[in-house]
Amino acid sequence: MRLEPYLEFAKKAFAREATYRMEVLTEIGALVLRVYILRSLWTALYAQNAAPINLPLHGMITYATVAMLMSLVLEVDGTRLIREKIREGTIATDLMKPISLPLYFFSDGIGQTLLHALLVVPSLFCALALVHIDVPPPPTIVAFAVSFAVGYGVNFFVNFLMNSIAFWTLETFAAQLIVRWASDLLSGQIIPLTLFPGIVGRIVFGLPFAAIYSTPLLIYVGVIPSSQWAAAIALQVGWLAVFALIASAVWRAASNRIVIQGG
Repeated sequence: MRLEPYLEFAKKAFAREATYRMEVLTEIGALVLRVYILRSLWTALYAQNAAPINLPLHGMITYATVAMLMSLVLEVDGTRLIREKIREGTIATDLMKPISLPLYFFSDGIGQTLLHALLVVPSLFCALALVHIDVPPPPTIVAFAVSFAVGYGVNFFVNFLMNSIAFWTLETFAAQLIVRWASDLLSGQIIPLTLFPGIVGRIVFGLPFAAIYSTPLLIYVGVIPSSQWAAAIALQVGWLAVFALIASAVWRAASNRIVIQGG
């Protein structure tokens, strides 16, 4: 399979997203505001002794700031083209093209993600003007990067599945909103999952949402020690494989549905 067309798809997606410069600046400003609000919130909560296990205040501020920087990449819905093409009716002709549509959607998402990844740099400098971020040793950064990459894959397939529902419902807003709310709460993006007590904590750590934000973040701040990195990342890879298989099955069913309806 030739990769050149997919590289071009990624480049075009990057250029398309870069066109909206005001939106780019707004995203940076919104992230800095959220960092400031979260710093103030956690400082007030720690003053009331509401501290997560093994996470001091400076660690919590680092956790929240890195989570906000990660969100610049992970909140990009790189597969929204599925929903748009189904609404427009162009998905049928796209299926006739000599390309892999799932790989096309992935390439388009990568192009969008690369632009948002570049936003991390100015956003980081702006955030550093407000908060101090702890920098872990190089092995931890490497483990964080690997975990973050796997989490990106899990997040991609979750979005892929949500948008693929449009083959049957045409509209996916409600379903995506429910999943988004659940993910915000249970992924560790807003609050560390170590705050969940007892059996509830064990359940949320076992859910796929934790593989997106919580695992890389807890590796970064040192809550997950190096002796447990392999097990934590292996669980992420397991969820990645599960969602990849489900997405493959859903895509085949959706493609057959289009063929049958088209005769």
